Formats: sequence, structure tokens, C-alpha cells
Amino acid sequence: MSAPYLSVRNLSKHFKAAAFSNGPEVKALQDISFDIPRGQVVGLVGESGSGKTTIGRSVLRLIEPTGGEVFVEGIDITKLSNSQMRKQRRKMQYVFQDPFASLSPRMTVGQILTEGLQIQGIGTKSERRARAEKALVAVDLPADAFDRYAYEFSGGQRQRIGIARALVLEPEFIVADEPVSALDVSIQAQVINLMRELQVRLGLTMLFISHDLAVVEYICDTVIVLYLGRIMEVAPAAELYANPTHPYTRALLSAIPSPDPEKRQQRQVLKGDIPSPANPPSGCVFRTRCPYAVEACAAAVPELRETAPGHLRACIRDDIL
Repeated sequence: MSAPYLSVRNLSKHFKAAAFSNGPEVKALQDISFDIPRGQVVGLVGESGSGKTTIGRSVLRLIEPTGGEVFVEGIDITKLSNSQMRKQRRKMQYVFQDPFASLSPRMTVGQILTEGLQIQGIGTKSERRARAEKALVAVDLPADAFDRYAYEFSGGQRQRIGIARALVLEPEFIVADEPVSALDVSIQAQVINLMRELQVRLGLTMLFISHDLAVVEYICDTVIVLYLGRIMEVAPAAELYANPTHPYTRALLSAIPSPDPEKRQQRQVLKGDIPSPANPPSGCVFRTRCPYAVEACAAAVPELRETAPGHLRACIRDDIL
């Protein structure tokens, strides 16, 4: 088996309390480990506040991890200097969630797309324009959009510009952070189909972050279920949706609307809210909302262990598989 393109080991991220405050550290991520094979899409799902975006930004060092290692093609990028990391960033790009906040209204689309090329010292002015126009065509926008401003476009078109910005440097790896959650439902399918087509055609490796489990099932090869900064379950997408083994995964999947009006769904409604990462529960962080929790769940953090080939879960209750 070939080495994975991206390998994350024991990643943690703690945020300090606000200035002049004696509050506890916020433990956003704890002991996160996973691999992404080259050319595959791995989905990251979980409720708001579970740490999905923090993982996405940490693996690209947009924020610095507190601990752990992030290997890209065998190189631990957490050890790279700023100049070395700048070269590495050509291979790694980010698609942001909000297409309105992530594009400057003071810059033309051309300036937005060529900024990264200028920083990396790639090509002449005319060559940079040609690459930017090629990226616009790749996301189904006209090449003459180059000279217009982002605010002239609709939300769906703006997100296409954001995708083009990520593609113009010809990256190998993309983190897509809930790329359709801010769009109208009628536009979401178009953007998801575009991203899937580009991923396959360009052979991109991708970490796809979303709270929409139906979208994740469509676009992802493997799914990681996250809760309060810890991994609950990992499995190939088809296996996870057919046979979820963690109580949290089952609750998430039961919330997916069914298009069949004759099919009655048994929803598993979780009680309460996700706890604060500044004061997480002892042992299994999900135990305060888990319908199967026992006293032993509070004693130790459950190990993420394999229950079937390629299927891992963090739960001590083998009797509820």
C-alpha cells in the first residue's frame, strides 16, 4: 500500500483564554489522527463547535497547531520555516465557507486570482492573466469576469471565483470548508457537481468539511465523524451510511431528510447541547448526551479502534454495534 498524501498524527489545538482573563484554555482539538490517500476525498462531519474548521486550518497551518504532526508526502510541515512553508502552500489551497466575506470588494476578480501567483513569483503579467482566465473557464465563468469586481456576481458565482482562486496555483490538495452552506439550495447542487468534476479531472486530494451529511455521502470516499474535538468514527462512506456503529453517527444520520414520503424515519434526537470545549466531560466527551452511557464511560477516553476492515470507532460499548 502506498503512503498517504496527507497524514495527521495526534493533532491538538488549544486556544488561550482572552487577554486579561483567567479562564481555562479552550481545547478545540484533542489527539486527532487520520490519513488521506492521494486523489481521494475525505469528509469531516459533526455539529457546529466540534472542531471541523479548526482541523482544516491547522493542517494548512493557517493557524498553528498546539501539538502533533502533519505530514504532506512524508514531510512534517509543522517543522517547516516560513520560507519553506511559502513554497509548500503552492500545493495546498483553501476554499472558504462564505463567498461574500472571503473576496475583497476593493479588488477585481483578476487581482484576486493573480495575487497568489504574484506572491509565488509565477509567470509574467500576461501569463498570470492567462492562467486566471483558464481557471475562470474551468469553473464555468466567462473569461471577461477577470476585469469585474466580485460584488457584481451572485453568491454562487462568487463561490466559483473562490474555487478558481484555489485552482489557479494548480494545487494538489484542497481544504473545502463548508463550500455550499452559505448558498441557496438551488445553487448548492451546481457547485457540488462542479467540485466533484474538478476533483476527478484534476486528480485533487481533498478534505471536505460539511454539516450536510447528504452532500458528504455524494462527494466523499471516506467520512470522519467529529464531536467536541475528538474523532468518534471513521469509515468508507458507503460503509458508514449503511452500517453506522457509533451512537453519535447514528443520531446524525437519522436526521437526514428522506425523499420518500412513504418511508417512516426513526429519529434519534440528542438531548441538550454540545458541551463547552473549555470544560469538556471526562472520559468519552459524548457521554453526557449518549443514550447508552454507563459509569465506565467517564473513566477513560475510549480508544479509536477497528471494528471492521477500514471501520474505526471510539466507544467501549461493543454490545451496541
